[in-house]
Amino acid sequence: MTSGQTIADLLLARAGDPRPGLRTRDREWTWDEVVRESAARAALARRLRRDGPFHIAVLLENVPEFVWWLGAAALAGATVVGVNPTRRGAYLEQEVRHTEPQLVVTDQAGLAQLEGLDLGVPQDRYLLVDDADFADQEPFRDPEIDPGTPLLLLFTSGTTGISKAARCSQGRLAGLGYQNAAKYRVTQDDVCYCCMPLFHGNAVMGLWAPALVAGACVALTPKFSASGFLPDVRALGATYFTYVGKAVSYVLATPEHPDDRENPLTHGFGTEASPEDRELFAARFGAELLEAYGSSEGAGMVTLAPSGPPTALGRPAHDGVRVVDPETRKTCPPAELDEHGRVRNAEEAIGELVNTLGAAKFEGYWNNPAADAERVRHGWYWTGDLGYLDREGYLYFAGRSGDWIRVDGENTSAVHVERVLRRHRSVLAAAVFGVPDPRSGDQVMAALEVPEGVTFDDLELPAFLAAQTDLGTKGAPRFVRVSHGLPTTGSGKLQRKALQLEGWRCPEPVYSRIGRDDGYTLLDPAAREALRREFESAGRLRFLGPPERTHVRSR
Repeated sequence: MTSGQTIADLLLARAGDPRPGLRTRDREWTWDEVVRESAARAALARRLRRDGPFHIAVLLENVPEFVWWLGAAALAGATVVGVNPTRRGAYLEQEVRHTEPQLVVTDQAGLAQLEGLDLGVPQDRYLLVDDADFADQEPFRDPEIDPGTPLLLLFTSGTTGISKAARCSQGRLAGLGYQNAAKYRVTQDDVCYCCMPLFHGNAVMGLWAPALVAGACVALTPKFSASGFLPDVRALGATYFTYVGKAVSYVLATPEHPDDRENPLTHGFGTEASPEDRELFAARFGAELLEAYGSSEGAGMVTLAPSGPPTALGRPAHDGVRVVDPETRKTCPPAELDEHGRVRNAEEAIGELVNTLGAAKFEGYWNNPAADAERVRHGWYWTGDLGYLDREGYLYFAGRSGDWIRVDGENTSAVHVERVLRRHRSVLAAAVFGVPDPRSGDQVMAALEVPEGVTFDDLELPAFLAAQTDLGTKGAPRFVRVSHGLPTTGSGKLQRKALQLEGWRCPEPVYSRIGRDDGYTLLDPAAREALRREFESAGRLRFLGPPERTHVRSR
């Protein structure tokens, strides 16, 4: 970092900057105007501040007001709580109340969504941006602001359980702005297309903060649209964007046109895009996708290695990044890979990713000491993610602890099976997880999202799986759920925990088969009941547990 030790410093450094700072399809603002809009809202926030943690809940889509309130919080020493607009009812109420906001910033649509909920905030402290009038204010930062001043409470994506609110200070976000601007090659000449939600770390840490550091223009769209992606890129002049893997698969599923490469896009950063999708995206749109590893809680553990294996994350960023046995804390030996890249010695080589130097940098969760203790143990930062290193020092993601499925005494990687299934051009998204076997152990189940009009028979799945030479004999899914809209988090990631809890008891069609070479048959109501009775007769009915009803969303 240079002299800009806080986001407030970085923002004030843009005062007077006449270059484009924010753009929508309707209008453009210079960086100087962005700073002044932020300062006007900061002045109002100061007047409304009360004793206690100054948390401001923001329930908005990707509109300019969200960007201005990020800046306002930075200048006023407040903390933005980005509210997930896909949440509903009691879940939304519980999530927001937990953060104890003093103000709620939203619009008429958000207000309707909050109707009947008790967020612990009086109605007169709901600020509707549709109606608000902000007086001009000369930009300045509150003098007590320092790098440790909290700026964000970022809800974790909740793919595997209840969301937690991760803290992020001004100093940490400023540091990430510098790191990511360099890592993802963001310069002042870039137009950074923000199609991922601003309430999530992907957009704030991977796009807004680097753009602020570099003086690049931020281009907004209210929400991601696969059909609108390329038109937006062209209309906004976008050169850089952030993504999640499912969004990339949706874009690739749109009809191809001969002029797809005629666009200004050069590169993007994100997670969970398969190597095949990254290659297809580059060939079709002429833009490189930089796949990386990180989280709202911690980042900077991996250095990109573009020349390395396509499934590798990169290399450890420093000696403190290790893969260890969580029981003994001993460093795991290198993975022995077969000709298909599968790990031969998974039991020994796969462990949890830790940062032995990162405990002091972890800023914790809001009012959740149990979750804090899970992340920091023995003076180390524990990611909760599994990984392995090969003999050349490349680091690979191996999922979370539940992503290894024990089938007939053999470990099978859910992450690897997902990658295999995503090669099918009619599969937009895939989640793989273990479900109980009626007799013992687990079986592999896959939930597949396919385009409207595509049926399970159209997939010809048995033939496709048989042609995948790197799919182990235990990896072919026993159960396959077929959907046109699998449930996702607000940041676009699949809700794997909810899918796993429902298993084959979901409301959508599920197909099953016995062996690798057998065809699939539909689990009709009679077959589902027979399977349930098999669990009951084996005394394993308790392993099913109550299903969690997932809500299917269409894209």
